[in-house]
Amino acid sequence: MNRLHSLLALVCLAPLATACSKHSAPEPTATATTPVTAEPAPPPPDPAADARKLFDTKCVVCHGNHGAGDGPGAAALNPKPRAFADATWQASITDDQIKKTILEGGAAVGKSAAMPSNPDLTDKPEELSALVKIVRDFKK
Repeated sequence: MNRLHSLLALVCLAPLATACSKHSAPEPTATATTPVTAEPAPPPPDPAADARKLFDTKCVVCHGNHGAGDGPGAAALNPKPRAFADATWQASITDDQIKKTILEGGAAVGKSAAMPSNPDLTDKPEELSALVKIVRDFKK
C-alpha cells in the first residue's frame, strides 16, 4: 500500500509541480525595438537665401534684376528708382543708411514714398545685412 500511496502522491503532485513552473516569471524574450526618431528639424534659416528671395520678389519690381533701376514698375515712377550700380552713389552712402532706407522706406530718408518700408526685417539683422550686400554687389 505504501507503494500505491507513493505512486498516487506522485501522480497527484506531478501536475502541481508542472503548474508551478508555468506560473513562474516568464523568461525575458528578445524584442525588436525600433528606435524612436523625431521629426527632422527644419533647416536653420539662411539669411542670404531669404534676402535673395525678398530682393527677387519685392525689390526687383522697381530696381530690376541687375539693380539698374529699370524693373517693370520703374516706368511709372517719378523719380526713378535708385540704380545700385552707380559708383558715385555707392561711395556716398553707408551700409547703415541703406539699412534705414530698407527698414523705414524712402519717405523716412527723404527719398520717394514709393519705396516701401520693411519693418519685418527689424528682427532679422542677418537678412537685412544680406540685402545690403546684394545692393553693394551691384557696384561696378
